[in-house]
This record gives sequence, C-alpha cells and structure tokens, in this order.
Amino acid sequence: MPPHASPQNLRPAILIIDDDRAFLNHLENYVRGCCPDLEVRTCDDPVKGLAAIHPELELLLLDLEMPGLDGMKMLGYAVAKGLSKTRIIILSGRDADYLHQRFPMGSCLAVLNKHEIRQKQVLDMIFRALQRKHGVPEENAG
Repeated sequence: MPPHASPQNLRPAILIIDDDRAFLNHLENYVRGCCPDLEVRTCDDPVKGLAAIHPELELLLLDLEMPGLDGMKMLGYAVAKGLSKTRIIILSGRDADYLHQRFPMGSCLAVLNKHEIRQKQVLDMIFRALQRKHGVPEENAG
C-alpha cells in the first residue's frame, strides 16, 4: 500500500498470503472472477504480507504452513491489528480433523483443506456472500 493511502480510502479488499505461487495465482484468478468489485491482493512472502494486513480487509486467507512465519502466528498478528477473526480463513493441505484440532471453532471464520473439493464449496459460499454484500449479482460473477 502506498504510504499516502489509508486503508479507509481503499475499495473492499481480499488479501491472500500463501508461499505456493501456483496455488496463489490460481486462487487470485478465481476470486477476481467471482468478486470483481473487490480488490484482490496477494503475497507469497508471509513476512512481507504482514504490512498489508489491516482491520478494514474484507477477507484474509492465510496458508498455514509457510517458511519463516506460519498461518497461526499470522492469525494472531492480524487479530492484534484489529482484523476480526470472522474475516480470516486458514488454508492448508492438512486434513480437516487436524485443522479443527489446531483451530477450535471461533478461532477464525474457517479452516479449509486447499485440495478437497468439498472445502472449495465452503469458500464459494463465502465468496457468494461477499458478492451479495457488495452488490454483484450472482449471475454476473465467475
């Protein structure tokens, strides 16, 4: 974010932080298609991604396993910066049982396995809710 810009002056944004560049590109393109009124920002370096976290984000998607700084630490940082836990999703290649043990209900909006098709349906429901919130008719979205 440029130094002269404040988060309040930006259009609603989704921030995705994941060190897997291919997955990050795929998810970015998917979100741009289904939520065209939202700004999509991405970062493949968790440490650099910290600077982009602010309380006005519509949604923060964090990879759990990243070098240097994992998703659990980033979740704590985001909440400490004022971002509501209900706007944070943790993504991982781990199975759902592991994720739900590590992130009990109420820790964040959702914990999802990146590669399970059923988990993608949950993400789709969240994106559809964002579309409705920002006036994007579902038939016009990705």
